[in-house]
Amino acid sequence: MAKTFASAADLAEKRVTFEQLSEHAWAYTAEGDPNTGIIIGDDAVLVADTQATPAMAGDVIRRIREVTDKPIRYVVLTHYHAVRVLGASAYAPQQILASQDTYDLIVERGEADKASEIGRFPRLFRDVETVPAGLTWPTMTFQGRMSLWMGKLEVQLLQLGRGHTKGDTVVWLPGERTLLSGDLVEFDATPYAGDAYFQDWPQTLDNLAALKPLALVPGRGPALKGEAQVQKGLQVTRDFIRDVWTHVKAGADAGKDLGAVYKETYAALKPRYGHWVIFDHCMPFDVTRCYDEATRYRDPRVWTAERDRQMWESLEG
Repeated sequence: MAKTFASAADLAEKRVTFEQLSEHAWAYTAEGDPNTGIIIGDDAVLVADTQATPAMAGDVIRRIREVTDKPIRYVVLTHYHAVRVLGASAYAPQQILASQDTYDLIVERGEADKASEIGRFPRLFRDVETVPAGLTWPTMTFQGRMSLWMGKLEVQLLQLGRGHTKGDTVVWLPGERTLLSGDLVEFDATPYAGDAYFQDWPQTLDNLAALKPLALVPGRGPALKGEAQVQKGLQVTRDFIRDVWTHVKAGADAGKDLGAVYKETYAALKPRYGHWVIFDHCMPFDVTRCYDEATRYRDPRVWTAERDRQMWESLEG
């Protein structure tokens, strides 16, 4: 029997956890749904990753208001994916910050990605009518590194390498060794790698590990607390990316077509990772992108709603 497309069958409500990780950092998590990281500075609040719609962002704002009345001045887009950025308008921020690479991806493929993701995540986008027309655009961009001062609190925005996308940004509190990683790190959740750079991602994770975080808000899954748990989150993400690459590259080098490589890679990874959130959703996209990178496409091809369905039909039947 054919599998239900992407996350179309995932309609159950998730339990939200809102917890403090360090003096200034909080994590909004929801059983494998996309996470939001919050920094409460001396004079303002920063939100990293906005939720999929303004309606969903409203619950984040409600939780923030339980602990502070400081204005939400900053939104950080850790990358360009619609499920992370289309809730931004709800915060009415003074600045929307992103890497220049993320801005460029929005220009190139933002509209296509929006249509693609709305089709993949019906529950997350059920209030899509609350999203303003058009796309979420950064008001300020940076390259490599930027420091933002929230009173006396230094917040660093860092590009430490390509992985989930070419524009990945992490939010780092050096004084508290707390990291908001976006989808570069997942925990008990399957990394989505449809826009990934498989050969770069492990080194980027090593660059994150070199910061020696004591707390980390991953893109999906529970917040990670303590150096050992953080390192575990980095390691299992690294293992997954390397395992996909190893199996797909071997199949491609052997001259096998994408369909055969997908079946073999899925069977090889399911025993270890099959219990992770959105495993069945991600694997067709991940293997397709990995096969592209292992053969003839150095950079990710644009996903459209039409391409999503064609790929799914081809691999899942």
